[in-house]
Amino acid sequence: MSILIAEDLELSWGDRHVLQGLSLSIGERERVGLVGPNGCGKSTFLSIASNRLAPDSGTVRIQGRFALLEQDPDFPGTTVEDVIQAALGWHVDLKTRYESALASGDLDAAGPLQAQLDEAGWVVDHKIDAMLDQTGAPPRDRELAGLSGGEKRRLALAATLLEQPDILFLDEPTNHLDARTITWLERFLVGYRGAVVLVTHDRYLLEAVAERIIEIEHGQAVSYQGSYADYLISRAERHALLQRTEDRRLRILARESEWAARSPAARTGKQKARLKRLETLQQKNALPTTRDFSLDFTTGLKTSGTVLEAHGLRVSIAGRTLIEDLELAVRPGDRIGIVGDNGIGKSTLLRALIGQLQPDAGVIHKAPRVRLGMLDQERSGLVRTDTVFEAAAGGNDQVQVGDTWVHVATFLNRLLFTREQFDARVEGLSGGERARLLLAKKMLEGNSVLLLDEPTNDLDLWTLRVLEEALLAFDGAALIVTHDRAFLDRVCTAVLAFEGEGKVVRYADRIQADRSAPRAVSTPSKKAPKPVSKATPRSDKPRKLSFKEKRELEALPDQIEELESEIGRLDALLADPETYRTRADEVAELTARSEQLGQQTEALYARWEVLSERA
Repeated sequence: MSILIAEDLELSWGDRHVLQGLSLSIGERERVGLVGPNGCGKSTFLSIASNRLAPDSGTVRIQGRFALLEQDPDFPGTTVEDVIQAALGWHVDLKTRYESALASGDLDAAGPLQAQLDEAGWVVDHKIDAMLDQTGAPPRDRELAGLSGGEKRRLALAATLLEQPDILFLDEPTNHLDARTITWLERFLVGYRGAVVLVTHDRYLLEAVAERIIEIEHGQAVSYQGSYADYLISRAERHALLQRTEDRRLRILARESEWAARSPAARTGKQKARLKRLETLQQKNALPTTRDFSLDFTTGLKTSGTVLEAHGLRVSIAGRTLIEDLELAVRPGDRIGIVGDNGIGKSTLLRALIGQLQPDAGVIHKAPRVRLGMLDQERSGLVRTDTVFEAAAGGNDQVQVGDTWVHVATFLNRLLFTREQFDARVEGLSGGERARLLLAKKMLEGNSVLLLDEPTNDLDLWTLRVLEEALLAFDGAALIVTHDRAFLDRVCTAVLAFEGEGKVVRYADRIQADRSAPRAVSTPSKKAPKPVSKATPRSDKPRKLSFKEKRELEALPDQIEELESEIGRLDALLADPETYRTRADEVAELTARSEQLGQQTEALYARWEVLSERA
């Protein structure tokens, strides 16, 4: 049974079409990962589904209660306690309705309500403290006005989970969480009794939790059954098939156009059907293309020695020692991950290294001509009221990319910002789009050492891969505070672990307490069928067609049309996400049949060309 059904959702922001007929359904207790590039409509869909935003058209129906964890939460009241009590309003309402049913003697109504209370718990006070502790949220007596951005996010997560809805909408729940809390959240979501719709850049979390991946692609929903790893494989296969289909369409279009340009005598009788088919091919929409971009942090750094050192470093804040007697040497090629619980001193270390914070003891030495650049958690470096065009180059018309000067418009276009966005305010960008713009600005600065504080927050999976590739190719050094386990495993050459009481230890790789290694997903190799060429070799001296060959030539257009019709039917099936959901066991057979018919069509075209030249 579906707990959520969305039908034909349309939404536009000005000239930008975000959702274009999006339809999907989610079953009871199903755990779904929602993916797609920044700005594709993931958060927009969650806002529509949770009644925060009205679509231009279309409907969403939900059976039961829902709760949304937003990227920028808006809290009721003035204290943490106010937020928690608002989140538990459903429990108060449930008890009130149960007591009212008992008082009125309506036992038929009281029975189901009692069952719900038995499952949820009659007393939830102990659950509040446990949830605040597990998520690392601030105590119940804290004032909201004094909370940091990370504390607000963790409080929002705790409050959302305490609502115990029938369907959980979670938008980047791991932002500002440490590794311990992420591991706990993973277990919580795997065992959650309701449905979960998860938007996250944490690939390990997605792999562990999601049973199905829904990708928002060109404003529509494409569903892939299975885990994140299964999705990567199925998506690659689907896109390869779509590309083959488009390539075949273009080849047919070229042949039909060439034929149509021949003498009018060739366009009589049955051949008129081919002209009609040519018109259909020309009108068919081309395959939508997915644009890509890249980041390049390389600076041409020549030295192989130490670029940044710290000796005997001690840093204390408010009487609490965060770093004690740290020895650190950073060389080109080092990509050092910095891990530890929230508030333990990781961001403080970066601030001390770049000079924003004076250490209590020790020295920090930077090699000559080495520049340090920092990306902080607050994403400072952008003025919210600036346009995207102004933010990219500080009001200049050109920027220097490597050794080349390019216009800002060209630079922004490479970063996948549309011309409609050039005049948009920075404050109107999504979190991922702001992060992408900041990373691009860091690229322009030519820094030899990058200090990155939670760089993966708000990034989509595509941009995350681009950032990983850029850091792997970086000729300088990077120190990276992150809780993204997949990012640490792929990018970092060493790990600095904050272990409490000022102790910071350097390890060769990531320490992952109470966490088993992610399971590997293997795929059987598929041997591509060998192309079969059935073309008839041309004779040096063309001879006239025999009676049998004339009959063969006359029959070829109908045979080709019949094959193309069947190929079109098969390709439509294979391009339909519903096929992968309901007929997954037939996909391989359908694909093989489509390829076989394609080869037969190619052979018939080749034969037709040979016979036509002799006619």
